[in-house]
Amino acid sequence: MADITETVRPAFGRPDADLLLVDPSVKARQRENLIVNVSRVLLAVVFLGVWELASGWLAATFWVSKPSLIVIALGDLIASGQLFIAVLNTVLEALAGFLAGALLGIFLGVVFGVNRIIARVLDPYLVGLYSLPRVALVPLFILWFGIGFEMKVVFTALLVFFPIFMNTLAGVRAVDGDLIDVIRVMGASRWDAIRKVFIPSALSWVFAGLRISAPFALIGAVIAEMFSSNQGLGYLISQTANQFDTAGLFATLVVTTILGLALDAAVHLVERRLLLWQKQR
Repeated sequence: MADITETVRPAFGRPDADLLLVDPSVKARQRENLIVNVSRVLLAVVFLGVWELASGWLAATFWVSKPSLIVIALGDLIASGQLFIAVLNTVLEALAGFLAGALLGIFLGVVFGVNRIIARVLDPYLVGLYSLPRVALVPLFILWFGIGFEMKVVFTALLVFFPIFMNTLAGVRAVDGDLIDVIRVMGASRWDAIRKVFIPSALSWVFAGLRISAPFALIGAVIAEMFSSNQGLGYLISQTANQFDTAGLFATLVVTTILGLALDAAVHLVERRLLLWQKQR
């Protein structure tokens, strides 16, 4: 009996140990996370190693550069101060466009989902706008808004808008109609139904759209800068390409990729915090 007591006591004395003893899936999940992280690192190391060795042997360094030269070019961009200014401009444009496109997409998604008449009237126009190649609108936006900050924000917001709008619309329409009938019988207004049922139910759909749109925000800002700017990551990409600076071009692309991953991680973090109540149900 004493042996059993001594065996059980540490589990209740330490919450972490108790969790590991009671739920073996926690250890399995930790093991899986370790395997995934190690595999990611090894894959990156192998890829960069093959690239470094193959450059100049299988393909000319002029065309594909090599990781060592990219690191040197990245260091030069940092030392010159160009990279900091470029990142700052691109991030501000991407965040402003992301925020504007997200707010408009969520608002119209809820409106269209709640009011089917408005959705049926405006649906062909939105489908027509969505079918347009957005890059082709850049010259028109330059004509309307100039080549400054506003044009880049508007173009970025347009890229962000549609994925968020469509996911929000799908989430609102997925709400159980019987539930809406019940709360209306209980005296809830339309605004109460939107605030207490439609929006909470559609949040997981909204965040799915936000995660899809996060890279589009960065893409939109970079594309707009490539057309009409003398600063930003898009301008650096155009400049290094025009100078046939392959290492500098890859260095700028690496920074752009890191920013995209950071933006996606930020959206995922907000999603985990706001949707914690769904996981606890």
